[in-house]
Amino acid sequence: MRRAFTKSFLLVLAILVVVEIAMRAFWSRGLSGRFDYGYHPTAGFVEKSGGALDLVRAGGRRFHPQHVAQQKPAGTFRIMVVGDSVPRGPSLAEAYSTRVAEFESARGIPAQGWNLCLPGYGAHRCHVVLTQALKYQPDIVIRHVNNSNEYEDEREWRRSQDFQGWHPKNLLMKSLLVRRLHEMKTEGVFWSLLPEKIRAQQGVNDAGAKIIAMTDETQIRAWQERVRRFLKEDLDLCRKAGVPVLLITQVRMRGTGKSATLDDSGLDDLARSFAAPGVDVLTMKDVLSGTDFAPLFMDTAHLNGRGHEILARAIAEKITPIAKPPAR
Repeated sequence: MRRAFTKSFLLVLAILVVVEIAMRAFWSRGLSGRFDYGYHPTAGFVEKSGGALDLVRAGGRRFHPQHVAQQKPAGTFRIMVVGDSVPRGPSLAEAYSTRVAEFESARGIPAQGWNLCLPGYGAHRCHVVLTQALKYQPDIVIRHVNNSNEYEDEREWRRSQDFQGWHPKNLLMKSLLVRRLHEMKTEGVFWSLLPEKIRAQQGVNDAGAKIIAMTDETQIRAWQERVRRFLKEDLDLCRKAGVPVLLITQVRMRGTGKSATLDDSGLDDLARSFAAPGVDVLTMKDVLSGTDFAPLFMDTAHLNGRGHEILARAIAEKITPIAKPPAR
């Protein structure tokens, strides 16, 4: 019995080794950056031969899939939008990054809108994305400013660091196979197979921790300062690259129906404190206040397609003086 167990163990071990080797040989690129949870500098940016660039879902980045050129086409006004799930939009076609480019093109200004917005991304991870994006010659960066994802940013940073170094607790995670199995649990692929008690406990722990953190005034102030710090770094990067920036500040709807109000959570003042030559500000609160805004929201923060269209028109009006038609 003992001998049979040993053979079985060795067989399983051999299979695992073969799978590990195969993953490293054939799929390592696809897993690149996955366990950096959005902090890998180039995750999701796939540079292809011939100068093409694919924006894909990889490495903790759920980009809307986009196929563009690395080198900006002559005479094209390249617009890059960096932010979280709000500017990402209900779809690529409906997002204001696409609509702004369409409005500019209709004015005779050939334009291209890049949607570099990612669900759950806070100031730090947006900064990482922007650092890479600036390599592709934007004519303007639209930086959507929000402060509701700092908990996720901090949590994912800790998770990314958990797999660094060679501490004994990290050794298993050096295996791509083990990492992928771990990620499958995170993605919910076999989440339903785990005991309900474990699922409930893990879910409550994370959700409960976020609720507690979001009611802690000290933590909220720290997050606001974190947003300010990374926003300053974003603007410094763009200034050095000679790229103008338009800051769009997030707003939330409080209440429902005719009694609904718009709350900027202090973001308008934060953004305006950075206003300077080359840095303009447009607040969602100002854009939407003169409208029947309640039907434009899918929830308290995310706009529907019509809401993105209204915001896109306001953005286009702001940036048109920068986007001059090509000389004839």
